[in-house]
Amino acid sequence: MASLKNLDLNAWFADFSGQFQNLNMQEPGQWPPAPRYATFIIVALITVGLGWFAVLSDEQSVLDAEHEKEPRLKEDFNNKLTQAVNLPELRKQKSQVEEYVLQLEKQLPGKAEMDALLSDINQAGLGRGLQFELFRPGQIVMRDYYAEQPISIRVTGRYHEIGAFTADVSNLSRIVTLHDLSIAAPVVNTATGTRVDGTQPLVMEAVARTYRYLDPAEVEEQKKAAAAAEKKK
Repeated sequence: MASLKNLDLNAWFADFSGQFQNLNMQEPGQWPPAPRYATFIIVALITVGLGWFAVLSDEQSVLDAEHEKEPRLKEDFNNKLTQAVNLPELRKQKSQVEEYVLQLEKQLPGKAEMDALLSDINQAGLGRGLQFELFRPGQIVMRDYYAEQPISIRVTGRYHEIGAFTADVSNLSRIVTLHDLSIAAPVVNTATGTRVDGTQPLVMEAVARTYRYLDPAEVEEQKKAAAAAEKKK
């Protein structure tokens, strides 16, 4: 305590500040202790600062990026947790969908059955007393897992016969859909009072589309064609 009381702060500060005067910048090793320690502290702080910006700043960027991922990861985790909780129900739905797809596939004819299906469509019209003026299969359109066969048709017959024919087509065991359907009605004779009563002949034009599944070789060809098209992009 006596030494602290005898300490002259003014003299100490004067001695400390005096050590920074008349320094030889060419001989830093000959400097008094105070400038040397101060220079060491400054150099150390500068080195740490440069190290922070050169090394740790990149790590901070990585840390910020990971923080940005956190909300998405939490959302993904919650979604997967919900799926895990509902896994039995999802499996049941998957089984139902697979069964439904199998039933639909059974309604698609194979390549060898297409001729028979075209004959069924033709026979459905003839069986209703319709006259085919046009029955022309078009270019087959290849899809990913099935092929689409358009058929341009034009038939002549009475109103009820045409209606029965369209119903027969929809009830075929294979999937057949009618598109761009148009029916030309007879001209009404206002002088004689002729009316459309279902006995006058009508002309129906439509495009019947039927579908067939692709065999494994055709599916493989479709995949190769898609891959080749992707490479060209």
